[in-house]
Amino acid sequence: MKKTIFFIFISMSSLVFSQEKEQSSKKTFFGVQAGFLGTNVYNETNFSKEFALRTEFNLETALFSKDDLFSEKSGFVMFPTISLSPKWYYNIDKREKQGKNTAYNSANYITAKVSFVPDWFLISNAETKDMRVYPMISVVPTWGIRRNFGKNFNYEFQVGIGAGKFLDNDNGFSSIQVVTNLGFRIGYDF
Repeated sequence: MKKTIFFIFISMSSLVFSQEKEQSSKKTFFGVQAGFLGTNVYNETNFSKEFALRTEFNLETALFSKDDLFSEKSGFVMFPTISLSPKWYYNIDKREKQGKNTAYNSANYITAKVSFVPDWFLISNAETKDMRVYPMISVVPTWGIRRNFGKNFNYEFQVGIGAGKFLDNDNGFSSIQVVTNLGFRIGYDF
Protein backbone atom coordinates (compact mmCIF):
# COMPACT_ATOMS: atom_id res chain seq x y z
CA MET A 1 0.00 0.00 0.00
CA LYS A 2 2.85 2.39 0.84
CA LYS A 3 4.48 1.70 -2.53
CA THR A 4 1.20 2.49 -4.34
CA ILE A 5 0.77 5.79 -2.47
CA PHE A 6 4.41 6.69 -3.13
CA PHE A 7 4.00 5.92 -6.86
CA ILE A 8 0.84 8.09 -7.08
CA PHE A 9 2.59 10.93 -5.24
CA ILE A 10 5.61 10.82 -7.59
CA SER A 11 3.33 10.69 -10.67
CA MET A 12 1.29 13.69 -9.51
CA SER A 13 4.45 15.63 -8.66
CA SER A 14 5.79 15.15 -12.17
CA LEU A 15 2.51 16.46 -13.65
CA VAL A 16 2.62 19.54 -11.42
CA PHE A 17 6.28 20.13 -12.27
CA SER A 18 5.59 19.84 -16.00
CA GLN A 19 2.85 22.49 -15.65
CA GLU A 20 5.33 24.99 -14.27
CA LYS A 21 7.99 24.77 -16.97
CA GLU A 22 6.91 25.69 -20.50
CA GLN A 23 5.95 29.14 -21.70
CA SER A 24 3.87 29.95 -24.76
CA SER A 25 5.87 30.26 -27.95
CA LYS A 26 3.86 28.89 -30.88
CA LYS A 27 2.07 31.31 -33.19
CA THR A 28 -0.32 28.62 -34.44
CA PHE A 29 -1.00 25.01 -33.52
CA PHE A 30 -3.59 22.35 -34.12
CA GLY A 31 -4.83 19.40 -32.14
CA VAL A 32 -7.54 16.85 -31.45
CA GLN A 33 -9.79 16.50 -28.42
CA ALA A 34 -12.31 13.91 -27.26
CA GLY A 35 -14.95 14.03 -24.56
CA PHE A 36 -18.05 12.18 -23.46
CA LEU A 37 -20.33 13.91 -25.98
CA GLY A 38 -18.08 14.57 -28.95
CA THR A 39 -14.71 14.94 -30.60
CA ASN A 40 -13.05 17.78 -32.47
CA VAL A 41 -10.11 18.77 -34.62
CA TYR A 42 -9.01 22.38 -34.15
CA ASN A 43 -6.53 25.04 -35.15
CA GLU A 44 -5.66 27.94 -32.87
CA THR A 45 -3.86 31.03 -34.19
CA ASN A 46 -2.42 33.59 -31.76
CA PHE A 47 -2.69 37.25 -32.73
CA SER A 48 -1.00 38.34 -29.50
CA LYS A 49 -0.21 36.74 -26.15
CA GLU A 50 -3.82 37.22 -24.94
CA PHE A 51 -5.90 36.98 -28.14
CA ALA A 52 -6.36 33.95 -30.39
CA LEU A 53 -8.77 32.61 -32.99
CA ARG A 54 -9.83 28.97 -32.81
CA THR A 55 -11.48 27.13 -35.69
CA GLU A 56 -12.98 23.68 -35.10
CA PHE A 57 -14.59 20.78 -36.88
CA ASN A 58 -16.67 18.85 -34.34
CA LEU A 59 -18.59 15.61 -34.24
CA GLU A 60 -21.22 16.37 -31.61
CA THR A 61 -23.21 13.61 -29.91
CA ALA A 62 -26.85 13.67 -28.88
CA LEU A 63 -28.63 10.98 -26.87
CA PHE A 64 -32.27 10.14 -27.58
CA SER A 65 -35.06 7.90 -26.40
CA LYS A 66 -38.37 7.27 -28.10
CA ASP A 67 -40.15 5.60 -25.15
CA ASP A 68 -37.96 5.56 -22.06
CA LEU A 69 -34.23 5.82 -21.49
CA PHE A 70 -33.56 2.10 -21.24
CA SER A 71 -35.75 0.84 -24.07
CA GLU A 72 -34.56 -0.69 -27.31
CA LYS A 73 -35.46 2.58 -29.00
CA SER A 74 -32.77 4.54 -27.15
CA GLY A 75 -29.55 5.52 -28.84
CA PHE A 76 -27.11 8.19 -29.91
CA VAL A 77 -26.57 10.26 -33.00
CA MET A 78 -23.40 12.09 -34.06
CA PHE A 79 -23.47 15.06 -36.44
CA PRO A 80 -20.90 17.63 -37.65
CA THR A 81 -20.57 21.25 -36.53
CA ILE A 82 -18.14 23.96 -37.59
CA SER A 83 -17.12 26.59 -35.02
CA LEU A 84 -15.20 29.84 -34.90
CA SER A 85 -14.14 31.18 -31.50
CA PRO A 86 -12.24 34.43 -30.89
CA LYS A 87 -10.61 33.84 -27.47
CA TRP A 88 -9.31 36.24 -24.84
CA TYR A 89 -6.87 34.49 -22.47
CA TYR A 90 -7.33 36.97 -19.64
CA ASN A 91 -4.91 35.44 -17.12
CA ILE A 92 -2.07 34.20 -19.33
CA ASP A 93 0.25 37.05 -18.22
CA LYS A 94 -0.45 36.33 -14.55
CA ARG A 95 0.27 32.61 -15.05
CA GLU A 96 3.49 33.42 -16.91
CA LYS A 97 4.70 35.77 -14.14
CA GLN A 98 4.02 33.03 -11.58
CA GLY A 99 6.18 30.64 -13.61
CA LYS A 100 3.25 28.38 -14.54
CA ASN A 101 2.88 26.53 -17.83
CA THR A 102 1.39 28.73 -20.58
CA ALA A 103 2.40 26.56 -23.56
CA TYR A 104 -0.38 26.03 -26.10
CA ASN A 105 -2.40 28.84 -24.44
CA SER A 106 -2.69 27.13 -21.09
CA ALA A 107 -4.87 29.70 -19.28
CA ASN A 108 -8.46 30.76 -18.54
CA TYR A 109 -10.40 32.40 -21.35
CA ILE A 110 -13.61 34.08 -22.45
CA THR A 111 -14.97 33.56 -25.96
CA ALA A 112 -18.03 34.05 -28.13
CA LYS A 113 -18.31 30.69 -29.87
CA VAL A 114 -20.04 30.96 -33.27
CA SER A 115 -21.19 27.57 -34.56
CA PHE A 116 -22.88 26.27 -37.68
CA VAL A 117 -24.69 22.91 -37.71
CA PRO A 118 -25.06 21.71 -41.32
CA ASP A 119 -27.29 18.86 -42.50
CA TRP A 120 -24.44 16.87 -44.05
CA PHE A 121 -24.54 13.42 -42.45
CA LEU A 122 -25.51 11.43 -39.34
CA ILE A 123 -23.78 8.59 -37.53
CA SER A 124 -26.06 6.59 -35.24
CA ASN A 125 -26.65 3.20 -33.65
CA ALA A 126 -30.27 3.40 -34.81
CA GLU A 127 -31.98 3.60 -38.19
CA THR A 128 -31.31 7.12 -39.54
CA LYS A 129 -33.93 7.06 -42.28
CA ASP A 130 -36.37 9.16 -40.20
CA MET A 131 -33.67 11.30 -38.52
CA ARG A 132 -32.57 14.71 -39.68
CA VAL A 133 -30.32 17.49 -38.40
CA TYR A 134 -31.92 20.90 -38.74
CA PRO A 135 -29.32 23.46 -39.87
CA MET A 136 -28.63 26.05 -37.17
CA ILE A 137 -26.31 28.94 -36.45
CA SER A 138 -25.57 29.90 -32.83
CA VAL A 139 -23.58 32.36 -30.74
CA VAL A 140 -22.67 31.20 -27.25
CA PRO A 141 -20.65 33.41 -24.85
CA THR A 142 -18.41 30.91 -23.05
CA TRP A 143 -15.96 30.83 -20.15
CA GLY A 144 -13.31 28.13 -20.17
CA ILE A 145 -10.14 26.69 -18.69
CA ARG A 146 -7.37 25.16 -20.78
CA ARG A 147 -4.43 23.38 -19.16
CA ASN A 148 -1.59 21.24 -20.47
CA PHE A 149 0.08 18.29 -18.86
CA GLY A 150 3.00 16.27 -20.03
CA LYS A 151 4.46 17.86 -23.14
CA ASN A 152 1.55 17.97 -25.60
CA PHE A 153 -1.53 16.71 -23.77
CA ASN A 154 -4.30 19.06 -22.65
CA TYR A 155 -7.66 19.20 -21.00
CA GLU A 156 -10.30 21.86 -21.47
CA PHE A 157 -13.51 22.71 -19.63
CA GLN A 158 -16.11 25.09 -21.11
CA VAL A 159 -19.45 26.44 -19.89
CA GLY A 160 -21.71 28.93 -21.66
CA ILE A 161 -25.23 29.81 -22.66
CA GLY A 162 -26.39 31.66 -25.77
CA ALA A 163 -28.88 31.68 -28.63
CA GLY A 164 -29.28 29.80 -31.87
CA LYS A 165 -31.46 30.21 -34.93
CA PHE A 166 -32.76 27.38 -37.09
CA LEU A 167 -32.12 28.13 -40.75
CA ASP A 168 -34.87 25.72 -41.82
CA ASN A 169 -38.21 26.68 -40.28
CA ASP A 170 -40.21 23.56 -41.22
CA ASN A 171 -39.24 21.62 -38.09
CA GLY A 172 -42.14 22.68 -35.86
CA PHE A 173 -39.84 24.37 -33.33
CA SER A 174 -39.47 28.05 -32.60
CA SER A 175 -36.82 29.50 -34.91
CA ILE A 176 -34.84 30.93 -31.93
CA GLN A 177 -33.51 28.44 -29.36
CA VAL A 178 -31.46 28.57 -26.16
CA VAL A 179 -28.11 26.88 -26.81
CA THR A 180 -25.75 25.68 -24.08
CA ASN A 181 -22.08 24.81 -24.20
CA LEU A 182 -20.95 22.45 -21.45
CA GLY A 183 -17.95 20.33 -22.17
CA PHE A 184 -14.88 18.61 -20.78
CA ARG A 185 -12.38 17.22 -23.26
CA ILE A 186 -8.92 15.74 -23.19
CA GLY A 187 -6.65 16.15 -26.20
CA TYR A 188 -3.28 16.31 -27.87
CA ASP A 189 -1.59 19.36 -29.46
CA PHE A 190 0.71 19.05 -32.49
